[in-house]
Amino acid sequence: MEERCSKDLNVEKSKQVGRPSTLLWGGSGPALLLLHGYPQTHTMWHKVAPRLSEDFTVVAADLRGYGDSDKPAGDSEHINYSKRAMARDQAEAMENLGFDTFFLAGHDRGARVSHRLTKDYPERIRKLATLDIIPTHRMFQIVNKEMASNTYHWFFLIQPYDFPERVIGAGADFFIRSSFQRFPSWESIFPSEALEEYVRCSTDPDSIHAMCEDYRAGASIDLVHDDEDFESKITCPHLALWSDRGYVGRTQDVLAVWSDYSTNVRGHSVPSGHYIAEELPDVTYETLKTFFLE
Repeated sequence: MEERCSKDLNVEKSKQVGRPSTLLWGGSGPALLLLHGYPQTHTMWHKVAPRLSEDFTVVAADLRGYGDSDKPAGDSEHINYSKRAMARDQAEAMENLGFDTFFLAGHDRGARVSHRLTKDYPERIRKLATLDIIPTHRMFQIVNKEMASNTYHWFFLIQPYDFPERVIGAGADFFIRSSFQRFPSWESIFPSEALEEYVRCSTDPDSIHAMCEDYRAGASIDLVHDDEDFESKITCPHLALWSDRGYVGRTQDVLAVWSDYSTNVRGHSVPSGHYIAEELPDVTYETLKTFFLE
């Protein structure tokens, strides 16, 4: 899977603690940073990144705590896995690669990091694309039975240390595989190489703890940060894509929600489930390319 995802891309290793340790980058043209979701790695872009590298210098990074990135221990306030800390990782990584400004696309947790990155470093983000989310701040305002049923892991992973870590650790392989295998036609969406990479990177104790801390931060310190600068909106061009079969697309007016957080947003649904880039790679590629180059 590494060869497939990193074709024509260079592998960069960061030696700084708490920074992404794996960056795949290459291609030509303006810089484009791609951020993955849970429980995945930069591998989720393997159907899209090589094609985008024809027009962009593509950087696909593992978020803090995911993939082969560093996995610092959690803290009582979950600051180590706040979206602010995770966004800072990516801003510094791009700066180290020599990119003062760049395009940004994120899916799932990566889109939440992208939201914070765009707010904390507005002068650096040329355009933003978010895939299949509405802001965390809003998600916790719409909790109901359907949300809890469809996104149960949000409430399981935030339980105090180390209850979810122990439960997942007792059957980590099954837990991670089930995240993907519950989707219809999952074998065609997630090639075996990709699935095995997700399992490899998400089943060791440090990774399990890091993912729990990511969600604990989302239910605590991230909300504090969101409240503190709620009036500071995203002002760069913003494309929101969402799946028409996912919880958000089925229950929310996604553009109306984002308009409370972003002053220059447009977008539409796509005929897929949650894993848009892997379910609809052609649509994802064409949509991102057109948006970033127009």
